[in-house]
Amino acid sequence: MGFLSKLKDSALEMQSQLVSQVKQYQNKNFADATMAVCALVAAADGNIDANERKKTASFISTNDTLAVFEVSQLQKTFNDFCDKLTNDFDFGKIDLLQVISKLKKTQPQARAAIQVGVIIGKADGDFDEDEKNVVREICRSLGVDPVEFDL
Repeated sequence: MGFLSKLKDSALEMQSQLVSQVKQYQNKNFADATMAVCALVAAADGNIDANERKKTASFISTNDTLAVFEVSQLQKTFNDFCDKLTNDFDFGKIDLLQVISKLKKTQPQARAAIQVGVIIGKADGDFDEDEKNVVREICRSLGVDPVEFDL
């Protein structure tokens, strides 16, 4: 089996594990935190353009990982968080990190939210340095070592 096949199989396995984990975390804090993660990754370069917002919203509505939640509520929360970042990026970021930090006491949920961020970052095929830095910051806010996620 070639390197790319192994890489693809590994990504599919991670996605499958995450889907089963998320089914256990059907609560508002987890749903809100994952949408905050999605918004921060989408805005990793300091702003959210309409195309990036649309791609991330599409991912949220079609990805099996988040299928346990009501899609319309996830999209509303994601859009609200994007609006906070658009209106005032610095304060919006602080607010979203506070939403995410509610998972700090439940480390399995914290790690699952981080995995969602990694998947979002990789969704376009280019997990760039800005996106990696945001996920590292999310890791730190949750008390998780970014090395666990190859960051």
